[in-house]
Amino acid sequence: MPDDHQSDGAASQGGGASAGGALKRLYEGLGYLGGLILAVMTAAVFLQVVMRYFGSAIDGIDEVPRYLFVWLVMIGAAAAMYRGEHTVLDYFVNRLSLRLRAFVLAMTTVAGIAFFAWLIKLSLVLVPNAQLQTSPGLDLPLGYVYAAIPVGAVLIILPMIRSLVATLRTLWTGRIQRTDDRWQRTE
Repeated sequence: MPDDHQSDGAASQGGGASAGGALKRLYEGLGYLGGLILAVMTAAVFLQVVMRYFGSAIDGIDEVPRYLFVWLVMIGAAAAMYRGEHTVLDYFVNRLSLRLRAFVLAMTTVAGIAFFAWLIKLSLVLVPNAQLQTSPGLDLPLGYVYAAIPVGAVLIILPMIRSLVATLRTLWTGRIQRTDDRWQRTE
């Protein structure tokens, strides 16, 4: 997989280096946001357990971790996609030549982009309809919960496009090598 995100300045000429740096900061921030969401979820569950132990409960507190979990999954998936840390089943792909591996990577990336674009398209109907419903405990419009799908899909597509461009660039130039389980362009 192209490891383009670690060499933002070297990979781009002109104004691309600052755009790569901004993208890197965005996805690092997503990692911190995911950690904050996880902390809030943990605190809500802990508070609910303590309150039930003492015989009282806060209405709707059990909905907080449930609804934040959707955001956590999408934000975490986007951060993992940027870092190239998603699980990959590459046993058969590793048996291919380097050029064919790059081609397979490009095709699977295109399929992934198409899938997440399809999720965005579906959410154009889902999110407005969900906004008309409210949660029973918090009385929160559910559109805020379902908005995690299109937002996360966009955040996942951005590094996929970047990976696709890097992969296609290596295919077009023909200068490709693999070291330490990562694709790199040769100079």
